[in-house]
Amino acid sequence: MKKLCILCIGFLSFCSFGQSLVYKPKNPAFGGDTFNYSWLLSSAESQNKFKETNIDLGNERSDLERFTENLNSQLFNQLSRTLFNNQFGESGLREGTFSFGTLSIEIFNSENGLVIEILDTTTGDQTQILIPN
Repeated sequence: MKKLCILCIGFLSFCSFGQSLVYKPKNPAFGGDTFNYSWLLSSAESQNKFKETNIDLGNERSDLERFTENLNSQLFNQLSRTLFNNQFGESGLREGTFSFGTLSIEIFNSENGLVIEILDTTTGDQTQILIPN
């Protein structure tokens, strides 16, 4: 019985075939088949949870809308320049604490340069601008 088992194992091992294992990537960017590209793209898009937002590049606005927006921008710029000149004068920035509505602005010199701290008193948001010497 033992001889028969050994003979069967020897015969089966003699008749078995071996094959080398070769890795082939699926992604065409790493050497895979180029026909997998559309499948990989559709799979990635189906898993994407982010939705594209329509960004208005100005191509769909009429000339009148663009003119109105440009005019508003220029008016706000002139208004902010007037407020700036009224608050700081023609000489420009000087040290001190200033208020514009809900904004509190503190200007002071430091060893690194002129520091401007802007605080929105309603939300608590704070920004610091450093102008080096």
